Amino acid sequence: MNEAKSATGIGASVKRKEDVRFITGSGCYTDDINQPGQSHAAFLRSPYARARIESIDASAALEIEGVIAVLTGADMVADGLGDIPCGWLVKQKDGSDMVSAPHPPMAATQTNYVGEPYGVVIADTLAAARLGMEAVLTDFTELDAIVDLATVRDSEQIHEGVEGNLAFDWELGEREATEAALASAAHVTRLDLTNNRLIPNAMEPRAALGIFDKVSGEHTLYTTSQNPHLARLVLSAFVQIAPEHKLRIVAPDVGGGFGSKIFIYAEETAVIWAARKVGRPVKWTADRSESFLADAHGRDHITHAELGTDEEGRFVALKVQTTANLGAYLSTFGSAVPTYLYGTLMAGQYSTPNIYVEVQGVYTNTAPVDAYRGAGRPEATYVVERIVETAARELGRDPVELRRLNMIKPDQFPYETPVALVYDTGNYEASLAKALVHADYAGFAERRAAAAAEGKRRGIGLACYIEACGLAPSNLAIQLGAQVGLYESGEIRVNPTGSVTVFTGSHSHGQGHETTFAQVVSDKLGIPFEDVEVVHGDTGRVEFGLGTYGSRSLAVGGSALIRAAEKLITKGRRIAAHMLEAEVDAVEFIDGDFLVKDSNQSLSFAEIAFAAYVPANYPEDLEPGFSEKAFYDPENFTYPAGTHIAEVEVDVDTGVVELKQFVAVDDFGNVINPMIVTGQVHGGVAQGAGQALLEQAIYDEFGQLVTGSYMDYCMPRADDVPDFTVDTTVTPCTHNPLGVKGCGEAGAIGSPAAIMNAVTDAVGDNSISMPATSEKVWRALR
Repeated sequence: MNEAKSATGIGASVKRKEDVRFITGSGCYTDDINQPGQSHAAFLRSPYARARIESIDASAALEIEGVIAVLTGADMVADGLGDIPCGWLVKQKDGSDMVSAPHPPMAATQTNYVGEPYGVVIADTLAAARLGMEAVLTDFTELDAIVDLATVRDSEQIHEGVEGNLAFDWELGEREATEAALASAAHVTRLDLTNNRLIPNAMEPRAALGIFDKVSGEHTLYTTSQNPHLARLVLSAFVQIAPEHKLRIVAPDVGGGFGSKIFIYAEETAVIWAARKVGRPVKWTADRSESFLADAHGRDHITHAELGTDEEGRFVALKVQTTANLGAYLSTFGSAVPTYLYGTLMAGQYSTPNIYVEVQGVYTNTAPVDAYRGAGRPEATYVVERIVETAARELGRDPVELRRLNMIKPDQFPYETPVALVYDTGNYEASLAKALVHADYAGFAERRAAAAAEGKRRGIGLACYIEACGLAPSNLAIQLGAQVGLYESGEIRVNPTGSVTVFTGSHSHGQGHETTFAQVVSDKLGIPFEDVEVVHGDTGRVEFGLGTYGSRSLAVGGSALIRAAEKLITKGRRIAAHMLEAEVDAVEFIDGDFLVKDSNQSLSFAEIAFAAYVPANYPEDLEPGFSEKAFYDPENFTYPAGTHIAEVEVDVDTGVVELKQFVAVDDFGNVINPMIVTGQVHGGVAQGAGQALLEQAIYDEFGQLVTGSYMDYCMPRADDVPDFTVDTTVTPCTHNPLGVKGCGEAGAIGSPAAIMNAVTDAVGDNSISMPATSEKVWRALR
């Protein structure tokens, strides 16, 4: 391999291409885009968690200078717009379909959570739109809010026909075998857990700009989306905004998503519809209060778990019962997160022979709940790793040794779990061993004694997590309820001079795809890294794609590009064979050159590209041009795994928890860019620390969001986290051409359990729930 390639190819910590524009303020986000004659939108939002809309009087608003129109949910119904669908249809225990309540883009007759939009004011300026919004008089009849998970099943129906407010009653695994194993276990550990509701808080709030061309009938929507093609599909096929060929979705630079920008929201739907109604571009950007109220939230489970062990401490059975808060409506993947992305991970890294999971998904008068960084996998890891740690304490066993005893061994792969997954490869003990060294686990007792001498309590906690990424394969996912395939597309378009433009259906919103995808393509084709441009986020330029979520981009999108590159190489060998008067089988492609075996004859990649576009000496049976497309549909999930170790110190007088040390050793398979991977882990761990120690979305009994601003919703800051120690082990994925597994969510999956295990170790109380605020810890210490 030449030095230039090794410095920028796979495995090199190349500085991110996109950062130049970001750190110089030259990024182009949706709010930066403006159109001549554009108008502005301000949404009418419900002040009540549950209320009937009796009447809307917009006459005063329409008299305000600059106000163009006041449009309502009833107007959408009159225009024949459809509901926003859930993208995953879950089957219940009895085989029946889940109960999916209607989800109108804007409420027409009843609002079901505080902040739900039921109308929109369009005006020449944002100031006029907000004045108009305040002038609209809406007559509501307030209804009792249903917000308490403990009583939701016995409360009034939120949606007509949804008995007990139950969307689904789902199960996975063998109940009878699991209960029998628990009944005969030498010891059973029981634990009640709460996975607190989180608000995503991406740096960039959601925004949308709708444009309608009345001459061509074309609609263009600029929006903060993680998967613009899916947005186009839903808005055309289900909401019926416009035919798909007349609807273009563009997601320019997006300032973070963490899952919350996967979904189809009311505001972007209303903006593109309103643009057609008023005949002018319509722009909307959320303020932070709107984001708190109306962005999809994450997590929000209550769980009872039971883990049975035999006389030697081997796990014999795990039973999990969870109630999942879905919010007022089923969001795009709201049904999949607490079921197939949760229950299937209950085996963790362990060879537990009997596992049974049941989940009741319920509607409440709160904002919809959907995927948030990790999406089901953090919740599963939290259950498994908290109960394993608790079992170790009850049994008087070292938590490390109990985990080692029960871990799946390298010679057991591929390993089929009792909850429907087949792990292809892994070496969990290697990650554990390396993490223990980094954390100086052997020296913890000394550090604990030193803290005690200063009147503080020190605790250490582990989490040995596994996650399923790169959601796949399509046929299996569709059988399980997915409404779309889960493949990805890629196109490599080679210019006549040999430079390359890459088109991917994946979307980058902080992950660094413009760098890592360029590394993959430059490495495969042997061309300079600087000669590769990556294009994404535009349905008008990229053929099709399923976007970015579930740590799927490199494993699925990158694999599609590898396949496209292989097609180019195959075509290039034919061109080279013709030009060099050799047999195709005699032509090799090595480091960007087409070489004839056992000779000094060769042509560069750029020379072949030029010949493809200027076919003076060219195979007669081969069409000109040098561009290839490919779709890649994985045959299995990928399974990143690792060990996270947290160490905390607790101030006995105040209950304040200080995260003193955090070690993450992860197996992501082959790593394309170690620097980017390290950054992804850092961000995920910080978010996990936020959940464990600080963050919680709280609704009061009336369904009002109490934590509706940064004054009340505590986000982690730089001084809340220590320097992280990040390392990797490598067992390459066996079924994708890059051998990669995905890294974007791991930090947020392992860290909450590790930190809470450390906190409960320090305090000596397993009942402390997330977030472990100073008040909770102080009370526990008392």
